[in-house]
Amino acid sequence: MMEEIRQILQESIRVKQALLTQASLIQQIADLLIEALKGGHKILVCGNGGSAADAQHMVAELVGRFALERQPFRAIALTTNTSILTALANDYGYETIFARQVKALAEPGDVLVGISTSGNSPNVICAIEAARAQGAFTIGLTGENGGKLKDVADLCLCIPSRSTPRIQEAHITVIHILCKLIEEALAER
Repeated sequence: MMEEIRQILQESIRVKQALLTQASLIQQIADLLIEALKGGHKILVCGNGGSAADAQHMVAELVGRFALERQPFRAIALTTNTSILTALANDYGYETIFARQVKALAEPGDVLVGISTSGNSPNVICAIEAARAQGAFTIGLTGENGGKLKDVADLCLCIPSRSTPRIQEAHITVIHILCKLIEEALAER
């Protein structure tokens, strides 16, 4: 059992070390999010399962605080209203649950972050497509090859792993980096 724990920790470390090669892309994503918020725009975030939790976590850090006391930033998790989610899934199909919200909320200058470990979640892909049609900028956070999301998002950060748990661990690390950079750039001191 101890060896298995060590293997899991080593795998997690390797994935994050490999992510070092994407530091400039992480900075580019942060800069886009900062510019959107500076311009009075909002950040919308969506994902399924663990990625839904990551979407909510990111928004909690932006609306609440990451490390600094400051004014809240405009961010919405599209994963949180169960009445909307269940009504849309029932009436229009599960693949529409985020896209329909994007159509209601997204404006030019906003940014949608879609999180999918496989990059193939139909509802996240539909949300990205809807956001682009609304004039919003789109960012994908995915796993190794990016799946279909890599081809539809304006920018896509692909975690270099096929393991869902390792991808999710790296996504939350990236989210924390983004929140730190956003907060440092925009918090009034």
